[in-house]
Amino acid sequence: MSSDLAISVNSLSKCYQIYEKPQDRLLQMLSRSKKQYFKEFWALKDISFEIEKGETFGIVGRNGSGKSTLLQILAGTLAQTSGAVTVNGRIAALLELGSGFNPDFTGRENVFLNGSILGLTKQDIASRYDEIVEFADIGEFIDQPVKTYSSGMFVRLAFAVQAHIDASIVIIDEALAVGDVFFRQKCYSRLEQLRNSGAAVLIVSHSLPDIEQYCTRAILLDHGNQEFIGSSSEAVKKYYLLNQSTRQYWSEKHSVELSENHHQPFDLQEFSVPPRELFLDLSGKNQVNQGGAICTGIILCDNKNQPCYSFRQGDEAIFYYEFELLTAVEIPICGVVLKNDRGIIVHGKNSWQVNHDLPKAIVTGSRILSQHKITLNLQPGEYTFEIALASLENFWWQKREHVSHEEISSQFHRLCCLPDAGSFTIGFASKDGVSVLTHHGIADLPGDIRSTCILQSSEKEN
Repeated sequence: MSSDLAISVNSLSKCYQIYEKPQDRLLQMLSRSKKQYFKEFWALKDISFEIEKGETFGIVGRNGSGKSTLLQILAGTLAQTSGAVTVNGRIAALLELGSGFNPDFTGRENVFLNGSILGLTKQDIASRYDEIVEFADIGEFIDQPVKTYSSGMFVRLAFAVQAHIDASIVIIDEALAVGDVFFRQKCYSRLEQLRNSGAAVLIVSHSLPDIEQYCTRAILLDHGNQEFIGSSSEAVKKYYLLNQSTRQYWSEKHSVELSENHHQPFDLQEFSVPPRELFLDLSGKNQVNQGGAICTGIILCDNKNQPCYSFRQGDEAIFYYEFELLTAVEIPICGVVLKNDRGIIVHGKNSWQVNHDLPKAIVTGSRILSQHKITLNLQPGEYTFEIALASLENFWWQKREHVSHEEISSQFHRLCCLPDAGSFTIGFASKDGVSVLTHHGIADLPGDIRSTCILQSSEKEN
């Protein structure tokens, strides 16, 4: 195993023996024949990957895909059936926060108890005690029995202990969902410190934006199989496609007859589309799809409709993108996502979120052309953009004002996505030839600042 690797997994598999009746287990133990009284359930099958030191690695998959089983094997709390796992360094596994806590002990006593269980000496715990208490931020409750804690206070203290072990490998299973937003920010900041110190971080989370933003690579599991390993953004896209492949797209109850008569063509004069020869070359671009559509053209323009990939703060960018349908759809939903150089999503919007009529009942072979305008009130820097097309049944489109965003978006059928469609830069705004910084932070939010001077009474009398 290379010294640069924190974890190496080779052909890892885990099988459980499922018995229908308790007596079958006894029969299996006593039987001298080859007859099996159990059914095999393979939670993991032939999983292989490597994680380098200082890397943040994500594990994604639906419930029952084998994520937690994999983490338990890596943490050493569960034995594999076959294959090899090599770990180079000390592990801090945030799998079951609070295990090892005594509910009758105070928070202070449990810090020392849990720390000793995790392998720290009393001197180590004492030297880090103040940091742990400050991180947990539970105030005077540190000297109260933990059975009096709220669930949030309990997991905050447990996370604080685990996060200060100084392990070279940190394994996290949904633990970052604890606490309020300020505590979660503190957790991510601590993980960033650990990663910068050379620790490898493994994260399992159903929050896919977290996986995409904080992980450099990710593995996608499904029914114990390794479906994909690579960039985190690509893993998330394939997860979405995998998730929708099990759902029937066309509802028999609400399906519509698709024909040429239903197709509503676009008014191309309204768009003033630039010449086709100016569009980006997509031959080398990765398109994630399931055969529903392909992207046939993309171009980014300024507010004069001229091709442009270098803007200033506050400029308007106009995205034109076109998809060819390989299947009939009822309502097309298209959108753009912008990411900064750290891979953080700074903006995303689709056509369902704007108040415009959309074409309906479109047949196979048709082309969907979209014009997407975005005012770039963002900090100067380099950005990438993602283009995607999905579809929605007309039944859900008609109900859009009466159901939640989560319910509607769960009905989207993703047809095609270009995760790295292109890039552009944003420079400082200019006023009278002088560069001006319009705001601090990632984005400029609408608002106003006004001030006045209130004189003290003594000054008024003078």
